[in-house]
Amino acid sequence: MAAAKRLTQRDIARLAGVSQATVSLVLNSADGNDGRIPAETRNRVNKVIRDTGYVADPVARRMVKGLNRILGVFTYEPAFPSAQADFFTPFLLGIEEAAQELGYDLLLLTGAGTRRKIFGDNVRLRLADGCIILGRQFDPAELERLVTGDFPFVAVGRRDDAGGPVPYVGGDYAPATSALVHRARDLGHHRIAYVGLNQGAESSEDRWQGFQDAIGGADLVTNINAVGRPAAEVLDILLAADATCVFFTELADAIAVEALARTRGLSIPGDLSIVVIGNHIRAEQATGTRFTSFAIPREAMARAATQMLVRRVEDDAPVEQLLLPCEPVEGETLGPVSTQTIRIK
Repeated sequence: MAAAKRLTQRDIARLAGVSQATVSLVLNSADGNDGRIPAETRNRVNKVIRDTGYVADPVARRMVKGLNRILGVFTYEPAFPSAQADFFTPFLLGIEEAAQELGYDLLLLTGAGTRRKIFGDNVRLRLADGCIILGRQFDPAELERLVTGDFPFVAVGRRDDAGGPVPYVGGDYAPATSALVHRARDLGHHRIAYVGLNQGAESSEDRWQGFQDAIGGADLVTNINAVGRPAAEVLDILLAADATCVFFTELADAIAVEALARTRGLSIPGDLSIVVIGNHIRAEQATGTRFTSFAIPREAMARAATQMLVRRVEDDAPVEQLLLPCEPVEGETLGPVSTQTIRIK
């Protein structure tokens, strides 16, 4: 029989000919098997649940199997449409594919109010069995509350401890950055610049750590610890420092400086090599230039995070932390150091 309205435990009890307390015991036992309930009574209750398609109050997160089979997805930044849409899209694709394979639906949680928060006045987190959390930077207080609480979650991106270890799947940015620095040095670059944040988000810190680990005997001739500065200002600083190679943490900054350098008559990479170790912009903001970089395995990270979350939801798995390798992208903006001295133009 099909339910014409949302059924309650009282309705199930009436149809099964048992008390509401008995229905509650069946629903809230781990496998629907409670020693206090005779098998015949338990089977009768479960048959009514199956026949009616009853779904318990989602806040209680209980069905016959104890799960709603819904995974939440929370993003601290707008997922779409936004300047970062192409950054988040592969994550969302990976989550969707893995959830579908594992038999789960998805619930997109956007938070209430202008400032996105997981725990707000209208908390809907527990509509889901667990949650995947995306964002370049997390709210520290919310992350600690998640870690010390009992709600299953997995972060996409490495996260420092927050009252305990954080379950995550991230990109292994440090060795990927180090590999590009070593490659630049092998091409003769010993006057290297760094443009971008080196603190704050764990991803920024990991890139900076990888850069520092590999710089070795080369000179860090300038470190512009900022993003989004005017291209002319950045290029003038690089040229004044006689940098032969510059590492950008943001593709948008690299695009602007590369375009300006060409208008000034500079050759890329002949006069100035450019390496990009981050990308958070839409594809249409990019140019036809193939920047030397590394690929962030966003879709694979999201799939692994979804699979990890389901292990936590279904098996109460312990905290796992996984970093996936970032493969190098050849590009066309890193070349041998020029024998000519770069001068401001």
